[in-house]
Amino acid sequence: MRKIAKKILKIVLPFVLGSGILYWMYRGFDFQSMLHFMREEMNWTWMWLSMPFGILAQMFRGWRWRQTLEPIGEKVRATTSIDAIFLSYAVSLAIPRIGEFTRCGVLNRSDGVSFPKALGTVVVERAVDTLLVLLLTAAALLLQMNVFAEFFSHTGVNIPEFLGRFTTTGYIVTLICGAAACISIYSVRKKLSIYNKVKATVQGIIEGVMSLKQVKNIPLFLFYSFAIWASYFLHYYLTFFCFDFTASLGLACAVATFIVGTIAVIVPTPNGAGPWHFAVKTMLILYGVAETDALYFVLIVHTLQTLLVVLLGIYAAVALSMRERRAAMTQQT
Repeated sequence: MRKIAKKILKIVLPFVLGSGILYWMYRGFDFQSMLHFMREEMNWTWMWLSMPFGILAQMFRGWRWRQTLEPIGEKVRATTSIDAIFLSYAVSLAIPRIGEFTRCGVLNRSDGVSFPKALGTVVVERAVDTLLVLLLTAAALLLQMNVFAEFFSHTGVNIPEFLGRFTTTGYIVTLICGAAACISIYSVRKKLSIYNKVKATVQGIIEGVMSLKQVKNIPLFLFYSFAIWASYFLHYYLTFFCFDFTASLGLACAVATFIVGTIAVIVPTPNGAGPWHFAVKTMLILYGVAETDALYFVLIVHTLQTLLVVLLGIYAAVALSMRERRAAMTQQT
């Protein structure tokens, strides 16, 4: 009974947290005006142009994952690895962080890949991605110090003044997001410690982790890694040109808000809903965007990008199902 309650809490709490933040942000918001804005004032061409990069980011991730599996003797079809990525992101909308386990399960079922080994390569991927995000964050902070200083000098805003704009509720939301992120990290660590009790599983994970040393084409691996994040960034940056109030903000603002949004997604809510909105909206206001316009931006962009994740997940589920049926029919004949 206690295990069932814990599972229910793991599913319900992320939705409650995300919904609570969204409700706080959009209480009293005029959604009719936003719909009118989307129909009459939004430049949809840039939104459509941004969507292929959202697809490419996941495809590059699938190709990179396939490359890390090869050195440990696991042969995976490119279509299967990509569909597993598509499906994992869609499943994570329902249960945050479950996607990593889902995609390993897909490869195990479709191509007979060892689940522990696949999980080990996922650990490698996450480590590489974390390093890239840290490098990007450090570079952005160094390169944009002058940008922030110029912004503060022109507007007369300083950090204490900016923090003073936060309401009590704003501080509470920030603290809740931080606490949720810490709980998420602790939960993942605890799960891995349970896995460590099973010797075969540990060996598989270690073997998967060590696969990075044996990757045959390191330049290609690095290309995939950078291409993933370049695609994510373009998927986000091109949406700036959909709106008059963000089109002229420039690359510096796009990088800063992208990084802040990426870090906010650590908080375990469906696709970062709530924390992402809060973080990016706050940063856009820092760059001089009106609060209502900032709310338009985060709600429209996040909703449409989440819809893309859902559609890719549906496509992957159908494609994997059809592939399994064809394989079953082939075996019968």
